[in-house]
Amino acid sequence: MKSLRVRLLLALLAMFVAAALVMGTVTYRNVYSQTQVLFDYQLRQMALSLRDQGEIAPDDARAFADGQLDFVVQIWTVDGRSIYATRPHENLPARALLGFAEESVNGQTWRTFSVATPTRVIQVAQPLQIRQRLAANAALQSVAPLLLMAPVMALVVWWAAALTLRPLRTLAADVRRRDEQSFEPLPTDALPQEVAPLVAALNGLLQRLALSFDTQRAFVSDAAHELRSPLTALKLQLQLLRRAPDEATRAAAIDALAAGIERAVRMVEQLLALARSEPGAPATPEPLDLSEVVRRAVADTVPFAVSRGTEIELHADAPVRLAGDADALAVLARNLVDNAVRHTPRGSRVEVRVANDGAPALQVDDAGPGIPADEHERVFDRFYRRADGGEGGTGLGLAIVRSIAQRHGGTVSLAQSPLGGLRVQVRFAS
Repeated sequence: MKSLRVRLLLALLAMFVAAALVMGTVTYRNVYSQTQVLFDYQLRQMALSLRDQGEIAPDDARAFADGQLDFVVQIWTVDGRSIYATRPHENLPARALLGFAEESVNGQTWRTFSVATPTRVIQVAQPLQIRQRLAANAALQSVAPLLLMAPVMALVVWWAAALTLRPLRTLAADVRRRDEQSFEPLPTDALPQEVAPLVAALNGLLQRLALSFDTQRAFVSDAAHELRSPLTALKLQLQLLRRAPDEATRAAAIDALAAGIERAVRMVEQLLALARSEPGAPATPEPLDLSEVVRRAVADTVPFAVSRGTEIELHADAPVRLAGDADALAVLARNLVDNAVRHTPRGSRVEVRVANDGAPALQVDDAGPGIPADEHERVFDRFYRRADGGEGGTGLGLAIVRSIAQRHGGTVSLAQSPLGGLRVQVRFAS
């Protein structure tokens, strides 16, 4: 059962039926009991009125003799001789018990009230079955309005359920009218208090989706723009190779083409790494040793550092435990070390340090030109390259580093290095 309206209707009807049953039962029992009390009162009053009369008047005798009257009056002398009965009856009580009593005669039970005078005993009796039937009828008549109200209440509950759920239908209709490019917030005017949190959550989701789509569109646009230049350069270098007049020119063109292909491959790898490091990318955190991850990343960068005559000093002796994605953290460390090697002068030194001073941290120092403080935030933008950056790059390295760090609850900070260049420190959540 998935319909909220049906659920609400059934719940309200169930509560109404339960309440009606309780009220009906209580009302039935009360009316039944009061009716019995009323019948007893009639028995007593009739007996007392006959006691106070010297004799039964002819009109009263004819009334008592009516076969449709439920009451039977009997009178005995004090010595037990019957001197009067309203009408003959084969199962009349043959004796009188003063006050109220119930007597069974041949399977029929009578409710009696008897009173004595100095000369006679008067008894008024009524069949118990008739009393019970009359009392039950009276009780049912008092409960009948509740039964008649059930269909009316069902219609009222159905209407109330429809009215209550109208904001949800309006909200659903608004969502259905939207296309995949509509991220405007849903209206929140006149919303019930119970629906407002749902709409607020949907608006938050729409805002995040809009931001994600804008980010992706900007990424695709920037990537297309950045890839246009190396691809154009490759086409030009291929044309130069075809037009080379001699072997030396051809060799130079081949070297230039290979360098261009290497730059294009590096940019594509960086773009893929950035896409994998975006928020929401699938990842399965697992316990790992950050020192070991950084050690492998540095080993991957050593050949490039050797080609530039750069020395890499790694300080990662003690294990540093961290829960995260080993592949993504390896990309983070490799980008930091690669950037340091690219921007530090040939023949200088790069220091890499892994420590745990309250929280896992990775620190990379180089002897390059550094980055002015007013550009520390700007260099994390995608495809941003400083004009005097020296060694060419894609402008994605630090953007990838920050994205991966944020996925692991970490922060990235830039500072002046004791080696004269830039210090990059990544601190992870402890």
